[in-house]
Amino acid sequence: MSAVKSLEAVARDRAGKGAARAVRRQGQIPAVIYGAGQPPESIAVDLIRTRTLIYAGGFKTTVFEISIGGKKVRAIPRDFQLDPVTSVPLHVDFLRVVQGQTVVVEVPVHFVNEDAAPGIKQRGGTLNVSLHTVSLDVAPDQIPDAIEVDLTGREIGDVIHASDLKLPAGTYTGEGTDPVANIVPPTVLGAEVEAEEAAIAEAQSAEAAEEKAESEAESADEAKTEE
Repeated sequence: MSAVKSLEAVARDRAGKGAARAVRRQGQIPAVIYGAGQPPESIAVDLIRTRTLIYAGGFKTTVFEISIGGKKVRAIPRDFQLDPVTSVPLHVDFLRVVQGQTVVVEVPVHFVNEDAAPGIKQRGGTLNVSLHTVSLDVAPDQIPDAIEVDLTGREIGDVIHASDLKLPAGTYTGEGTDPVANIVPPTVLGAEVEAEEAAIAEAQSAEAAEEKAESEAESADEAKTEE
């Protein structure tokens, strides 16, 4: 399970774009904590610390104990915004977590022991992944870091369903029949790639032919005008 991490913050007494820009100039990120039937609380968190946490992975599945002027609040990130050009964090939304509450989170799926899968190692099959994350409705202190799928013994044609995963009971928000991954023969994906490349080449050829026809038509019109 993900460990609770500490995060220092300061209270913000002003909201709005101007106030947010002022916070960013001070090397901080504006943020808000909401939920649990309480009013939203505007805070600011350190830019470098927050950026490190975001890019380390698992940010939105980690519970934080946020210290704000001597007060501590437990919350989980619900969303964050990045600058579209620099990818610098601009804002973070936190959801308060309380005893008895569950949250819906996207937990990454990790596939292990691929070398022990005969369908991949000996027969050249390919692991075709349908779900890179699974959605769980789970208590904050029970959020897994990741869901591991053991590929040991898997053969070509094997399909891994959500029901095959080791998940906390009653937490998966989808259906047990949802496909997570399957092992396909080496020629299947190759044929798909070839078909896609052929379609692209055909489209490019058609476009070139159309451009040539337009060019020839324009030349003909110019020749008539000169006559």
